Amino acid sequence: IAGALGVVSFTNAFKKEYSTTTYHMADTATILVNGDHLEDYLQGLDPEEYERTNRSMDKYCQSINVSLIYVILVDTSDYGRFVSVFNLVNNSVDDTDYTPWELGHKRDTTNDEYRQKYKAIYEEQAPYETVYRTNVPDGMHPHITTMVPVKSSSGEVAAILCIQRPISELQEARRPYLMNVAVSTLFLAIVSSIFAALYIMDNIVTPIRRTSEEATRFAKENTKGEPLGVISRYGELQRLADSIDTMESDMVNYIDNLTTFTAEKERIVTELALASDIQENSVPSDFPAFPDRSDFDIYASMTPAKGVGGDFYNFFLLDEDHLVMLIGDVSGKGIPASLFMMVCNILICDRTQMGGTPAEILEFVNNNICEHNKADMFVTVWLGILEISSGRVTAANAGHEDAAICRKDGSFELYETRHGLVVGAMQGIKHKNFEFTLSPGDKLFLYTDGVPEATDSDNNMFTLERTVDALNRYREGTPKDILDGIRKSVDEFVGDAAQFDDLTMLCLELKEPGGEPSE
Repeated sequence: IAGALGVVSFTNAFKKEYSTTTYHMADTATILVNGDHLEDYLQGLDPEEYERTNRSMDKYCQSINVSLIYVILVDTSDYGRFVSVFNLVNNSVDDTDYTPWELGHKRDTTNDEYRQKYKAIYEEQAPYETVYRTNVPDGMHPHITTMVPVKSSSGEVAAILCIQRPISELQEARRPYLMNVAVSTLFLAIVSSIFAALYIMDNIVTPIRRTSEEATRFAKENTKGEPLGVISRYGELQRLADSIDTMESDMVNYIDNLTTFTAEKERIVTELALASDIQENSVPSDFPAFPDRSDFDIYASMTPAKGVGGDFYNFFLLDEDHLVMLIGDVSGKGIPASLFMMVCNILICDRTQMGGTPAEILEFVNNNICEHNKADMFVTVWLGILEISSGRVTAANAGHEDAAICRKDGSFELYETRHGLVVGAMQGIKHKNFEFTLSPGDKLFLYTDGVPEATDSDNNMFTLERTVDALNRYREGTPKDILDGIRKSVDEFVGDAAQFDDLTMLCLELKEPGGEPSE
């Protein structure tokens, strides 16, 4: 930055000085020109005086080492054209190849910059004007052109005298200056860096290293070492060292207490993992569940909100023509809900094997649960028995979510029925059966309330409407595709929000007899 500022300052000062000296050269040259006779020269009058003036100006041009000296009469209507009166060339100064203009040579003004400067001189807004040409076309060299007025005996501006001077001296002078600045700056930077490094090493790096080494030693050995004491003049580093000393004392005491706590926690984690494995093994989890059956396809999934949950599903064949399907949701979560769920699942499965309608089975299970339900827990259950050959489903609903049915070439719709009381709430409750028929190509979807009640970070629920929309989005797929699609839709809706409730789903598709077995 210092070098760049120095170069800019040097360049500006050099340009100002160059412009000033060139102005004095040009102002001196106006003494050689008779401003009253310029029009006469253009008309061929006073040729001897013109030649005498031309020789004097040429000699002056050679003596002051400039590239061009020329005098022009500018069209003051718009300053867009001018006529050359004198034009002296010195190509030896800057190795140029200019050709002198003849007397009366007419030319358009180069650009708007020149036009404005011509106007400023004719209107006497400035004693002189300078144009800097540092970026020039090929074949030319960087230069400046300084313009001064040529006045008549009455004091009016009669013409403009211009001197073009090369600025190669600027480039030649700037190069060693820039080198000196670069070398000086580099030297100062190195010296400053050495002093700064030594200071930082003694007052910052060494104290930090000692603190770091002590922290590393303690992390490896977990034993209290020698106090660091006073290690730095800086309060922040000293407080860090004091904190390390205090931490070592506190950590030694904490580790002793943590060892006992960790052992107990590991035992709980191990038991919880075992409970989760037992719960997963209590429901069908190998798919395809019936690889030798081609007349139906079934798939289910269960995702607990915690390590273990209270949702459950089950399905099994009573015989070759009857498939039992059930899904339930226990009040509460965690280990108590998982234990209650397993009891209910076992009771329902065992009682179903004895025969009877879904309503009779739920009444039996309810009475048995209520006799030993001191925790006042309950479970919602949807239980159905499918007669595979006819597609007739006999079911009962104990306070559970309504199933959704998709007819072949149709869309999913909720199959709303009257619900009975939840299992475990009260003894002696009666349940009612209801029936519906599935045809080949129809699908049945069962779920727990964790699906429609899935909640995003703004406490918005997924809702039954979104559930049905998601079902119809994936209705052409297999039961597994449908469940995977629902889970994807729920995850996209919930986003980063934590899973609030267990999420369990089951889907059945009835197929034409004699089709391909499920994969």
